[in-house]
Amino acid sequence: MKDNPKSTKSYPPRRGARPYGRDGKNEKRPFGAPKGAAPRRGEDRPAAPAARTPAAPPENIVAGRNSVRELLKSGRSIDKIFVRSGDREGSITMIVAEAIRLGIPVIEVEGAKLDTMTFGAHHQGVAAMAAEKQYVGLDEIVAIAHERGEKPLVVVADGIEDPHNLGALIRCAECAGAHGIVLPKRHAVGLTPTVVTASAGALEHMAIAKVQNIASAIETLKELGLWIFTADADGTPYYETDWNVPAAVVLGSEGDGVSRLVRERSDFVVSIPMYGKVNSLNVSTAASVILCHAARMQRTILP
Repeated sequence: MKDNPKSTKSYPPRRGARPYGRDGKNEKRPFGAPKGAAPRRGEDRPAAPAARTPAAPPENIVAGRNSVRELLKSGRSIDKIFVRSGDREGSITMIVAEAIRLGIPVIEVEGAKLDTMTFGAHHQGVAAMAAEKQYVGLDEIVAIAHERGEKPLVVVADGIEDPHNLGALIRCAECAGAHGIVLPKRHAVGLTPTVVTASAGALEHMAIAKVQNIASAIETLKELGLWIFTADADGTPYYETDWNVPAAVVLGSEGDGVSRLVRERSDFVVSIPMYGKVNSLNVSTAASVILCHAARMQRTILP
């Protein structure tokens, strides 16, 4: 496809598209219980007791210097900022100064306390306790694109379980100008402190929708006028595909890829040709290749 700045092309509307839709409310993912102790000889095996499960990392803890700095820029409500005792050098000095300017309490704590608060995330001596991340509906993500006068570009994460991969994916999506990310409520990693840190602050600028079912969310995105591009093996090379349309890019999990139902509901299946001996890219690396190309093509005026 060649750039032609003198000509224009309007992207095709979807048949039966409606303006906006709404997803259900968020709900927490349940945890399983471990196996019970073995019974004594001659006794019936008792039912496994309800065991205490470790608490999930809270989504309102933001760890790491870049992440906290971007949180301060985002305007999101912050309750407190915690700084490791004696650590007032470099970018932490600027973070503390900005927090004081905004009237946010700054509390010095021991490093062990920060480790506990962030559940082992790489906090770099600073963490913030922010208001809970506000999830949005799919219609609100599309509305963001319309408000900017841009074609919607949405990322759908189908079951990504590694927090570093999800954080890096969010960072790639934000850098490419994507308008939002769709996450499943179950069978995938949530917005843990590790995800926040890996996103290097990009999460604070990204709209996130959490949905009960990815396949159903895809149908909703179609009704909102988007075309579904699933990244999977044996698809059309991504650079031979017309991206100058409202698009949702589906990226699958690290091991299993996208689910069968999701692939069947897609309009296009695209691939990144591999010329080396390794047969696939990391999901966040693949996202950077496809999303940057799609963003460029959406902003290119084609005949």
